[in-house]
Amino acid sequence: MIYITEGLLCAIPDTHSWASTSRRDKSGVPFTGGNGIVVLTIDGSRVTPVDRAREILPELRAHAAEVDDSAAFPVASLAALRGSGLLGLLVPHAYGGLGGDLGDLAAVAEVLASACLSTAMVWAMHSQQVDALVRYAAEPLRERVLPRIAAGEVYLASVTTEPATGGNVMTAASALEQSDHVLRLDRGAPIVTGGEHADGFLITMRDSAGASSNRVTLVYVDRNQLKLDSSGVWDPLGMRGTHSIGIRIQGDIPIGQIVGDRGEFRSIAVDSMIPAAHIGWAACWLGAAKSGYADVILLMRSKNRPKGLDPNSELVNERLARVRIDLELVNAYLRRVIEEVQAARAAARSLDLPSTQIHLNTLKVAASELTFRAVDRLIQLVGLSTGYLRTSPIPLERHFRDLRSAALNLANDRLLTSVGTMALMDKAVTLA
Repeated sequence: MIYITEGLLCAIPDTHSWASTSRRDKSGVPFTGGNGIVVLTIDGSRVTPVDRAREILPELRAHAAEVDDSAAFPVASLAALRGSGLLGLLVPHAYGGLGGDLGDLAAVAEVLASACLSTAMVWAMHSQQVDALVRYAAEPLRERVLPRIAAGEVYLASVTTEPATGGNVMTAASALEQSDHVLRLDRGAPIVTGGEHADGFLITMRDSAGASSNRVTLVYVDRNQLKLDSSGVWDPLGMRGTHSIGIRIQGDIPIGQIVGDRGEFRSIAVDSMIPAAHIGWAACWLGAAKSGYADVILLMRSKNRPKGLDPNSELVNERLARVRIDLELVNAYLRRVIEEVQAARAAARSLDLPSTQIHLNTLKVAASELTFRAVDRLIQLVGLSTGYLRTSPIPLERHFRDLRSAALNLANDRLLTSVGTMALMDKAVTLA
């Protein structure tokens, strides 16, 4: 059937999803997808990834409070993401994906986080894994997995932490065992975001029993290749919907599911996983804080604003200004770091430079601290009944709890130590 909805001209089968669409831009070049379905705006322009994100915001908003209350994984929101095609944002067109880049990742993450930060972080971390597969997987593995991701069939989880490594993702304790062309995995992970709901995993392992702990190998594993045993209870202060529980992983996989070169996970982390993670996380945190700020602005402009929110008050305006400046700084630095990473990728340059690593780590630290401070200031501005109570129509209390985790998600203390060490190596003091 063909119909028009919200400015879109669509040819959609009875059982449809955004993930199964093929689109053409104004020049007629196809954006490849599953079933050869054309989705065009009325003027012939393409549907952007941000359009897709905005389309599913009502679904995310409808479940955000429930997910937070119950500390449950956002199953319905993930289903919406599967149907939107956004699981394949970074998958190239040739494999049926949207062909997006890190700028698109940031733009979509910010939009999703305006409705549910837990869902946005789950999606951003999935996209981080997709970027690694796109850039480092061998072609047979890419051909097998990337079209499934683009179709919304595979949500990826990351397994990079171990109790024995103290959160240092560049090292691994559990070793791969190899027999002929089969690799055996047996390892525990204290925190795996969305692990119980993932369809595939990227897992770090020590390359062999005789290898040093920094000889780390990354492997892709389908869920049906593993035996998974969950452990622990997820009942945190914030980010409750990420459901980041412990998991024991055991299974055998073909040697062809190694991603990148054996023992060289550091290269994947430096050039792919870390930049995608820090950019995605910063955008998520900015989206949540910006949403809270926008809600407060709307409240102040309404007839039902609290008496203390007088728009003619110099104190109120000064507090609004300080929040706005924090958001402006995060936004500007995020855009600058994206430009730096994109330029390096376009020129096929490694990101393993002290200045670039300083900029990426600074982005994470600054975004985590300034967005949390912004929401903290908003709560102080609007007062107890509007900002602090869980029953408030503005979810500042949830934003506050969620953003408190930002400094702990890859601890800022560890990153600051790294920035200080690398600063000694950047004699030119190359600022972003």
